[in-house]
Amino acid sequence: MYRAILLTLLAGSALAQPIRLYPDNPHYYEFRGRPFIAVTSAEHYGMLLNADFDYKKYLDTMSDDGMRLTRFFTGLYREGPGSFRITGNTLAPAGDRFITPYLRSGESGALDTLAKWDLTQWNPVYWRRLKDIVEYASEKGIIIQVTLFCTYYRDEMWEASPYHPSNNINSTPEMPRTEVLTLGHPALLRYQETFVRRMVTELNGYDNVMWEICNEPYFHGVTLEWQYHIAKLIRETETGLPKRHLIARNVANNQEFVTDPSPNIDVLHFHYARPPVTVAMNFGLGRLIGFDETGFDGPFDYPYRIQAWDFVIAGGGHYNHLDYSFTVGHEDGTFDFPKTQPGGGGPELRRSLKALNEFMDSVNFVRMRPADELILSGVPAGASARILAEDGRACALYLHHGRIMGGYTPRYLVRSGVQQHALSLNLPAGGYTATWWNPKTGKTEAPQSLRHTGGPLRVMTPEYREDIALVLSLGEE
Repeated sequence: MYRAILLTLLAGSALAQPIRLYPDNPHYYEFRGRPFIAVTSAEHYGMLLNADFDYKKYLDTMSDDGMRLTRFFTGLYREGPGSFRITGNTLAPAGDRFITPYLRSGESGALDTLAKWDLTQWNPVYWRRLKDIVEYASEKGIIIQVTLFCTYYRDEMWEASPYHPSNNINSTPEMPRTEVLTLGHPALLRYQETFVRRMVTELNGYDNVMWEICNEPYFHGVTLEWQYHIAKLIRETETGLPKRHLIARNVANNQEFVTDPSPNIDVLHFHYARPPVTVAMNFGLGRLIGFDETGFDGPFDYPYRIQAWDFVIAGGGHYNHLDYSFTVGHEDGTFDFPKTQPGGGGPELRRSLKALNEFMDSVNFVRMRPADELILSGVPAGASARILAEDGRACALYLHHGRIMGGYTPRYLVRSGVQQHALSLNLPAGGYTATWWNPKTGKTEAPQSLRHTGGPLRVMTPEYREDIALVLSLGEE
């Protein structure tokens, strides 16, 4: 009863405005009437398609841990138990526990040894589960990023898809996996379009939904023309519906100049964007820039904590860590994953990311801009410092000692000894309040009052390890 009443109230109020770009500063979100940064540590995208995954327990944990977003794939792609060396991979459901948008037919012979799918028949179990997930997340104030498609990295991943011609009764055309997400096969494209229209229509009434066209489309043949076609299709479908939702494009791993932004794309996503130089490269486009997947820097917490804080203080508005502590049977994020995993996660990391959310909520970030030029001196060798500033009235500073070492699969290193440094900042004269934050724990030092008469302002850090953050706010003269 309470759930039905809550959803009715949300649907009938101003809160029903979907998550959108903040009108006065589109580098950030607005959600339910307030500025919003989406910082999270979320499971490996299988919550919808894996029938064994307890999504309510998972979303309860995310809410309790202060996480603001989760991302899921839609059942057109799956992985195997050994894919990417991920133990307990939620994108690798067991046998017949793979839930797709389509019903299985009565005809046997799919490559997974089960019945073939019928792409003209919707699976009611899938669509009920989809809406129940989104509704439950809405109650918890969690954004759902729906990633409609994913590139097929290997032949076995394409061979597991309902769209593979061996897996359906609808005679989809034979093609290599590098041509699936292109405009080159109209017969398959029609099924993709029908699926997108159904998804967009089913979820149009929710305020906590945003669309992502495709995961890592810069691999294995996915064309930009196809991506823009899907984005246009979403916009056209929503034209006849009450609400309009954000559309994200996954641009690149690490960094890339976006020279051809589509008017239908609101959010630019990057994976493994460390250091966060891609934010400055694309800041002038007036779109939100997101760091939408992390990992491959080892199983420990510090790389991903540092990358989150560094990216957000560089001006990013969205950070999604790929958290391997969420598995079937451990939807509370307590799985003790082996140290052979390509990435990390767990309760302690989520505490650090919750601290980042609280840190940003403590400042008026929508009135801030990246202003690293305000740091005059004092950053030690091997360290990095960034500032967001509000026209001389306040600034948020982050100092860290993390570094990428190596080549394609780098090892992330950090200086972890106790240290203390004096920084020189170019700020106007006035009375300031300085509050130091521990990014790992979220604990703060007692606020200090600083009287500045002009010229360089010298601020001394407390003793710290690995990283530290500062809020400086200008008080009354």
